[in-house]
Amino acid sequence: MLLTIDAGNTQIKAAVFEKDILLYKEIIPYTAWQNSLENILKKFSKITNIAVISVGKLELSDFLTLHSAPKVAFLDKNTKMPFINGYSTPKTLGIDRMILASGAVLLYPNTNRLVIDMGTCITYDFINDKNEYLGGAIAPGIRLRYEALHNYTAKLPLLEKSIPENRIGNSTQQSIHSGVINGVCYEIDGFIEAYSQEYKNFIIILTGGDAEFLAKRLKNTIFANPNFLLESLNKTFQYNQND
Repeated sequence: MLLTIDAGNTQIKAAVFEKDILLYKEIIPYTAWQNSLENILKKFSKITNIAVISVGKLELSDFLTLHSAPKVAFLDKNTKMPFINGYSTPKTLGIDRMILASGAVLLYPNTNRLVIDMGTCITYDFINDKNEYLGGAIAPGIRLRYEALHNYTAKLPLLEKSIPENRIGNSTQQSIHSGVINGVCYEIDGFIEAYSQEYKNFIIILTGGDAEFLAKRLKNTIFANPNFLLESLNKTFQYNQND
């Protein structure tokens, strides 16, 4: 068994895999990560490895504090990937985006792929059918947009995300919801339309915490999979083990 860990900007996502089967998933706050991982390791005693990516606060040395940790692998920019990195600044490419690209190649071979990750930021990553990572885009996520409207204005309230009742908001709250949610949808559909002008055939994978929230509001046919990063981490670990 493999325990995969995605240490993000605001929280930790952990999942247990038996080969390609996801057995268990948990979202963990940073304040309780050690106890939570200890409990997972006790519950799944057959875990032999832990595969970690971190864009947040966890480092390899942190795992030395665990009482019964199996072998820990930190995947980083030096990890072997199944694609050619065409990014002009490869050292600045986040490991989370690299793992998403890796998963797209391993899970969807011989095609063009666009991965859209809806987390703290919305990232777009394009990998062509020659397994060349070409790059993409980074934009503020849904929560960041709500917070920006509140923090950089004098009177706009901070709202929780909500599907707008109408495109034309008839109150300040509904106008904010319409601007944020519809704006994100138009942005995503616009990116997809722009890519389709150059690449006639490609699959679209929508993932991240807000993937299911928005999937039905988008015009384009997509694979909505909120667990895609963890699945990609599992596949990338296997890829390196089999090398």
